[in-house]
Amino acid sequence: MKQMTLSLGAQFPDFKKKAVVSIEKGKEFYDLSYEEIRNSGKWMVMFWWPKDFTFVCPTEIAEFNNAFTEFSDRDAVLIGASTDSEFVHAAWRRDHEDLRDLQFPMLADTSKSLATELGILEAEEKIAYRATFIVDPQGTIRWVSLYDLNVGRNVKEVLRVLDALQTDDLCPCNWQKGEATLTA
Repeated sequence: MKQMTLSLGAQFPDFKKKAVVSIEKGKEFYDLSYEEIRNSGKWMVMFWWPKDFTFVCPTEIAEFNNAFTEFSDRDAVLIGASTDSEFVHAAWRRDHEDLRDLQFPMLADTSKSLATELGILEAEEKIAYRATFIVDPQGTIRWVSLYDLNVGRNVKEVLRVLDALQTDDLCPCNWQKGEATLTA
């Protein structure tokens, strides 16, 4: 039986997981909870990748990091996640030049419980699909994007959708921030 992905209008599930927040010895790990994010009153953008120490994944992670300020400017908490452990995340960050200075946490869903609850666990290898969730400050999932394991996502599109959702207006096809919205 195939599990459905939590989708639009669902409440994002609670979690408390280890996350890598630094490569500085003794300061690498942090217990991150969804309650903490929800209490911030901010939007959340959580993006998942299949595996650490791979090829497509670091290109996406680095691009999200390049856009970190843009997410912050939109009152959005950015979180990266995979089913790898916090120790693998930390080793990858130390090893990969593009990941050393990440400004967002790398969540470790080693139990695969959050990926399972979100419905994004690939059946054969039990790794997360490339999934992106935009969650509003009330905890409601407002956008879900899933990609094949071999295809990287477009960070500018994630920002465009976040901008559109934050207008609370009707936004036409290819709408960009600053353009007119529609009236019904």
